[in-house]
Formats: sequence, C-alpha cells, structure tokens
Amino acid sequence: MESILIKVGIIGATGYTGVELLRLLALRSDVEISVVTSRELAGVAVHSHFPNLRGHVDLLFSGPDSDLLGECDVVFYATPHAVAMNTVADLLAKGVRVIDLSADFRIQDIPLWEQWYKTKHVCPEIVATAVYGLPEVNREKIKGAQLIAVPGCYPTAIQLGFLPLLENSLVETDRLIADAKSGVSGAGRKAVEDFLLCEATESIKAYAISGHRHHPEICESLNRYSESEIRLTFIPHLTPMIRGILATLYAPVKSGIEVSVEQLQEVYERRYADEPFVDVLPQGEVPATRNVKGSNKCQISVAYSEDTNTIVVLSAEDNLVKGAAGQAIQNMNIMLGLDESTGLQNIALLP
Repeated sequence: MESILIKVGIIGATGYTGVELLRLLALRSDVEISVVTSRELAGVAVHSHFPNLRGHVDLLFSGPDSDLLGECDVVFYATPHAVAMNTVADLLAKGVRVIDLSADFRIQDIPLWEQWYKTKHVCPEIVATAVYGLPEVNREKIKGAQLIAVPGCYPTAIQLGFLPLLENSLVETDRLIADAKSGVSGAGRKAVEDFLLCEATESIKAYAISGHRHHPEICESLNRYSESEIRLTFIPHLTPMIRGILATLYAPVKSGIEVSVEQLQEVYERRYADEPFVDVLPQGEVPATRNVKGSNKCQISVAYSEDTNTIVVLSAEDNLVKGAAGQAIQNMNIMLGLDESTGLQNIALLP
C-alpha cells in the first residue's frame, strides 16, 4: 500500500529556524518538502546556502508563490513578525494548515501585541482562531487546528517550568522571577555587532531589561492556568554559546502552605509523566543546555530554598528545537494525527 506524503512548504527558510525545520524534516519518509521560499535567494540551490543539507534537500529557493504554497498540506512560516499576518488568510482559505513560528498569532490581546511589536495587526479576526502551540497544555485543541502559533523560545522553557506550580496553586503569583540565558542563535541570522564573535564570546550580559517581547506572551499564557494575576520579572541574558536556553525560575511559596522538595518532585513527575518531550530529572540533578542540544527535550529540575521559602525551578531546552522548529513539527504531528514523536527522537549531541 502506497504511503501518503505530507506536502510541506517553508516560508522564509534562510534563517536558523528555517534550516532546523529542513534538517528535521528532510529525513522523514512521510514528508515531501515541496516549496522553500526566499525572495533574496530565489533560484539558488538550498544546499548551496546550507551545505549540511547537500544530498538531502534537492530544491531551489523560490519566491513566495501563493499557488505553489496553496498546494501544500502544511506550510511553516519561519519569518520575522508581521510577515505571516499579511499572507496567511489566502493559505487558510485554500485549506492549508499553517504553523507560524513568528509572534503574529501568539498573543490574543491585539492592543497588547501592537504595543509590544510597534505594528498594526492586519488580521485581528484570525488571531482568535489560532491555537497556541504548547502541546503540554493545548494538545486537544491542536488536533483540530488549522492555524498554530508556535510559542517563543523563552516562553516555552519558562511556562513548562512554572506550570505545575500554578496548576496546583502552590505559589504567590505576584512575585515570579525568570532569569534566562540564551545562545546567540536566538537573535537570528543577521549581522549585528553585539552578536559578532569578538563581542559575544567570553562574556555574558543581560538585555531587554526594560521589557522583552516575550514577556506579555508568557504572562498571557500563564494567566490561563493561574487563579490570580501573574506578575513576572523576566530578565534575558546573552551567553557565549550557539544554541540553548537555561531558565532559572523563582516562585515564593503561597502563604499558609508548607512544601518539601520531595512533594515538589512528585508534583513535577506526575504532571509530566506522559509528556514525551519533558524530562523531569531525579531529585538533586540539574539540567544543562549541552544535555538537550539538538533534541526536542526540555529538561526540568525543582528545588526548594527553606531559608527564603522559595521554589527554584531549572528549565533547559534547545532554543532552535523545542524552542522553535522541533516544537513546530511536534504540532504538525499532532494536527495530522501522527505519533507525536515522529521525526523528533534525536538524542542530544555530546560533547
């Protein structure tokens, strides 16, 4: 019996999330990569731009042809914000399933999105139809979705870390802290002075202290699982590594509640027991970015500071995989009724 191929298109495939999508999809026997778009590189062989794909992707970059894209079963947007919202309506009208890795449909509060992204949203009516693609909380909604908004890299690590505490009403929600470190690839594939080797190596620094665009996304999403309003201090840091995110999360224990590290360990293990891509480490072990590099895993550990009555959660992921392309493919698998782990069983790269 002949198997049915899933025809896939990737819009804006010249960045790091684009090549990661190509890397993860190219070896799948059930996927046909049909269209890979780039206005700048139209007519250029994909493997000329990404030599690691030589022998695996035999396509030319093309301009974004709506007719060709409309023939796909699934289209991924690996573009900056304010791109997908201008063209997605046509694809949806043609019955294409769309998975957007940008921020265009992540935030339901349109004025809030416009405030943070300094752009007028051109299709607010479509935002309401988008499903936030964090499978660990929205799996059932993802199954019936036509448009997925893939969470940001920081929001994925931070939400997965905080969720069990909020779902069990264990913490004060007005004093949450997320101290997160990211590799330089999180800033994209563009020539910016701060990301040059001599600027970024052997140094670590905070950025976006006055406010990062992922902050409203994190708060809006966590508020859905919290009995009281989320107030979060979120400080991202740039670290001298290519890929990876490590988030250290602090949450004060709710007044009148007593907790122990053994109880917290049980809470996290129970919450993520059936999640294929969340790995709760044994008590006393801590995650590291090198242990998830290249994989779709998010590793989590939980601890308790008795002196300050504070729960400390550590969450590590590969920002390009579970924080972007891998999670996008995880969503595709769920949308199409496939095994969720298909094509995502990569073991992390060591060293």
